Amino acid sequence: MPRHSESRHLPYTPEQLFDMVADVARYDEFLPWVVAVRVRSSSEKETVADLVVGFNAFKERFTSKVLKDRPHRICVDYVEGPLKFLHNEWTFERAPDGGTNLHFAVDFAFKSRLFETLAGAMFDRALRRMTNAFEQRAAALYGISRSSAQSAA
Repeated sequence: MPRHSESRHLPYTPEQLFDMVADVARYDEFLPWVVAVRVRSSSEKETVADLVVGFNAFKERFTSKVLKDRPHRICVDYVEGPLKFLHNEWTFERAPDGGTNLHFAVDFAFKSRLFETLAGAMFDRALRRMTNAFEQRAAALYGISRSSAQSAA
C-alpha cells in the first residue's frame, strides 16, 4: 500500500494554493494521467467528482469526495472505483514570509494485487511528476517562477 507525506514551502498564499487544489474540475488540464473529470456536485464545503486516469491503454474511473475547509485544509476520500481505499490530505499554513508551508499526505491501496505491484514500482516517480505539475500550475496561475519555490523536506 503506497503511502507518502511531505512538506514544502511555496511562495504562494494559502488561499491561492487552496483554490488551486480545490479546483478538481481543472485537474485534466495539468495533472499527468488525468484524462477526464466530471464534477457530480460542488459546494463551498464539499465536491464529489469522477476522475478518469489513464496510462497508455489502461483507463480507470474513480469517484472521490473532497472536503474543504478554506484556506486551511482539503481532505480527499475515495468513494468508488478500482481502489480498496484512498485518503489524501492537504494542509496550508501561512508562513512568516507570506508564502505557505504546505503539508501533503496520501495513502491508498488497489483492489488488484497486480495494480498494487505496478503502483508500488512506479509510485515515487509518479508522485514526483504530480507534485511538480501542481507547482508548475501554481506558477502559471500566480506568476511566481517555479525556481523561487523552495522544498522543505
